[in-house]
Amino acid sequence: MSVSDTKTSQISVLDRFFHITERGSTVGREVRGGLATFFTMAYIVVLNPLIIATAKDAEGQFIADATSAPIPLVAAGTAFVAGVLSILMGVVGKVPFAMAAGLGLNAFVTYGIATQMSWESAMGLVFLEGLIIALLVLTGFRTAVFNAIPAQLKTAISVGIGLFIALIGFVDAGFVRKAAGGPAVELGIGGNLTSWPMLVFVVGVLLIAVLVARRVKGAILIGIVATTILAIAVEAVAKVGGTTPDAPNAQAWQLNVPTLPERIFGFENPFRLFTEFDPFGAFGSVSVTVALLLVFTLLITDFFDTMGTVVGVGAQAGLVKEDGTLPRTQQILLVDSVGAAVGGAGSVSSNTTYVESAAGVGEGARTGLAAVVTGVLFLLAVFLSPLVGVVPHEAAAPALVIVGFLMMTAIREIDFTDYEIAIPAFLVIVLMPFTYSIANGIGAGFLAFVLIKAVKGRAREVHPLMWLVAALFVVYFARGAIEGLLGAV
Repeated sequence: MSVSDTKTSQISVLDRFFHITERGSTVGREVRGGLATFFTMAYIVVLNPLIIATAKDAEGQFIADATSAPIPLVAAGTAFVAGVLSILMGVVGKVPFAMAAGLGLNAFVTYGIATQMSWESAMGLVFLEGLIIALLVLTGFRTAVFNAIPAQLKTAISVGIGLFIALIGFVDAGFVRKAAGGPAVELGIGGNLTSWPMLVFVVGVLLIAVLVARRVKGAILIGIVATTILAIAVEAVAKVGGTTPDAPNAQAWQLNVPTLPERIFGFENPFRLFTEFDPFGAFGSVSVTVALLLVFTLLITDFFDTMGTVVGVGAQAGLVKEDGTLPRTQQILLVDSVGAAVGGAGSVSSNTTYVESAAGVGEGARTGLAAVVTGVLFLLAVFLSPLVGVVPHEAAAPALVIVGFLMMTAIREIDFTDYEIAIPAFLVIVLMPFTYSIANGIGAGFLAFVLIKAVKGRAREVHPLMWLVAALFVVYFARGAIEGLLGAV
């Protein structure tokens, strides 16, 4: 058999397995689509460890210091888990959906859970949530819960998380700070942008905004790389230096000091991270009620993020049927659920299906081969983890701001002339960033929704599962009083 015959045979095997021709695609399109998806979402290898590193656990220590998981290792773990799960999605789900640590989910885990316990315990909750959601997929209950929530409230959750992510970006870069006096927050330092790092952040936001507006493939990654190069140049000339809790410096870089690494290529063993999670440790740090409600909030967030992405990107790829169903939905949701468990076990936060997969679909990808290509590229990225330590927050945070914008664009799907849905949606959206909590926003919106329906005599329009969810959030918001009463007994 000639070399050309061998190649033809291999392509034929790929064609049959992934249904490439059947879906009107080619191997070339799938490869280009996989590349586009990778370069569009590869920023997560930089952002995930940086988000994790900024949070403090219950002991007041930065997570990167409190565990044996320094930033480069978390970057390697983020890339490794994303690579394995993307390949699994391609092979099992056979759709062009890539997976990685979820923005929004990692923010909630980092700022909403890990601050109440150790990082190992927080990852244990993520692991348990993954197991539960996988069970719900197998029983068909996941779809039932999803259908119980009004579509516009689902949209509001996405919009609220977008604003929350954007606020995190502004705060992490020092662009928005807690005011010493007067208003709660202020712009920069005393109302002024008077430091080199903040200039780098502003340039980064404007650069990524222009690239996104021009529909440049990989705009966010290009923006992070270009802004990091600028930061390195600024540090080399201005010698800005870093800041520490013991010697705070508002003018300095807020996390990493951007200097060239001693090496570019390196291998951080991501398997080490699989010893960093404690499935039941959270129950020793917080009450059982709080722990269960945190798992529940993860569950709800994971539900809506995944379902929205699957339907949206699937429709763009022409995979959604006329009745609104998607082929192999059970397999797709199961792999996504496994992603939450594996992300927790790998200490890199819950992994989920990425909406940036739409970039690959835009390049013509229609099958799981594109997801496999993206996964292989993520695995190769494991060997570039030393580069992550170069990126300062001021260069990575602009991506959070722009991703927040992209998530907020869904607000157009909410009918603000219908107050029965608009007021709950408004509470969901504004309370997430204002209270720095995704759970608070979801809970307030759900409670307002069922209350307004009940007062207007339309309680029968509320799905029974929504009443259950609302009841759980009553317990969530009253947990301090409940814990006090239980302690007094």
